Amino acid sequence: MPVAVGAAQPPLSGKGPSLSWTPSLAGTFNPNFSIIIAPRQESRLEKTPAHTISFSDWPPPKYIPAVIDTDAKLAALLPAVKSATWLALDTEADSLHAYPEKLCLIQISTVAGDELIDPLGKINLDPLLEALNAHELIMHGADYDLRLLRKHHEFVPSAIFDTMLAARLLGERQFGLGSLVEKLLGAKLDKASQKADWARRPLTEQMETYARKDTHYLKPLADKLKLGLQQKGRLSWHQESCARLIVETSQPLVVDTDSVWRVKGSSRLGRLALAVLRELWQWREREAVAANRPPFFVLTHEKLVAIAATAAARRPVEPLLPPRLAGSQRRRDGLANAIKTGLQLSTDRHPEFLRPKGHRPTEAEMHRYHELEKRRDARAHKLGIDPTLIASRATLGELASDWDKHAPGLMNWQRELLR
Repeated sequence: MPVAVGAAQPPLSGKGPSLSWTPSLAGTFNPNFSIIIAPRQESRLEKTPAHTISFSDWPPPKYIPAVIDTDAKLAALLPAVKSATWLALDTEADSLHAYPEKLCLIQISTVAGDELIDPLGKINLDPLLEALNAHELIMHGADYDLRLLRKHHEFVPSAIFDTMLAARLLGERQFGLGSLVEKLLGAKLDKASQKADWARRPLTEQMETYARKDTHYLKPLADKLKLGLQQKGRLSWHQESCARLIVETSQPLVVDTDSVWRVKGSSRLGRLALAVLRELWQWREREAVAANRPPFFVLTHEKLVAIAATAAARRPVEPLLPPRLAGSQRRRDGLANAIKTGLQLSTDRHPEFLRPKGHRPTEAEMHRYHELEKRRDARAHKLGIDPTLIASRATLGELASDWDKHAPGLMNWQRELLR
């Protein structure tokens, strides 16, 4: 028989340990009884549900393992996914805590509720991904999520509705999920877990709540935004933009080996310092992978540039080393070898300075550029949207140089607005 402390609340489906509520204090003694604890209420308007903690599980669990992490659990979810009339999707990765990053969590919301799927568990995601591909997926700022799913699971959706793209096409200047949910739905999202380590298991209760809410509001948000797009005659713009995003994120990223190591600040370095920087960057990459930590944890961009410049000037670099590096003889030796390798390269093997690509525009091209810019800005002002949604400055330059060559690369709605 549970003993109740605090007011009764409606249950939260699928969250945490078993939940129960009772309107009155106790009855007879039972050795397996539970205590219902209601946390202190901040206000009468925001009440917290009471959580049942069984004495058989004492002390209470610190983390809430409410994720689908086995094939059996996933099989039980699949019918709801396949029959869903709508489906919202989000992902979480550990890019701030590991290197390279991993897909750590998939969040799904349907009319049946919000679910968390654990890609890090011993689970075959293929049946889920196949089921997802039969739906238009409601997502927010889908670019990173789609690249993550393509990279790790070769998943490319058939269709998406990106709420961030929709908001931008409606002229919203604050288009983060939290801002839109608060403005359009009157709900406030807690973003405290935004930078959490999503590879951590089990998830904390705060992380679980954060993850669920990232998809919980996407359907009503999408409905409002879609209505706005229809009223303004821009739904086809959004559909074309989402289709373009799917294509772009499905392409493998091409790494330019001559520029990937040229971090911010490297443009101020001479060629000898650039040679050292290149070796330092490669050393840092190896260290980051070995430690499974992001490169900035090993050494920041600013430190890389400063050490390269100092080494090229034949000055001691030890004063520049952060404590976690100065205290590791192995890393200090690796860094010293990288510097030595860069300094010993012959001049003909030093990196060249990057030269601006392209040609200097002619007077006629500059005239066409300014005409296109004026037309773009006027259309954007009338529509109340960001001009770069129609065309970036780089795109305007290409169009001014050769309209017939570059105009086919525009989406139909962009091309019509620039005519």
